[in-house]
Amino acid sequence: MARVCQVTGKKPITGHKVSFSNKKAKRRFLPNLQKKRFFLVEEDRWISLKLSTDAIRTINKNGLFSVVKELRAQGQTI
Repeated sequence: MARVCQVTGKKPITGHKVSFSNKKAKRRFLPNLQKKRFFLVEEDRWISLKLSTDAIRTINKNGLFSVVKELRAQGQTI
């Protein structure tokens, strides 16, 4: 499970690649994941997260500490 966002839980989904002649072949749609380092001021340390771009926007909106607190409540180690 390497391609999973740590905040939103987004992961690859499957679908069809459709050619001009309308033949269908299986393919995977991968999430837009980025490795990002954040400085957690409350703990005075850096943390690395594998996030989707949607999760980066969530951190910008809600704040890093509140997102990390929710992740720890779910049982993830950061």
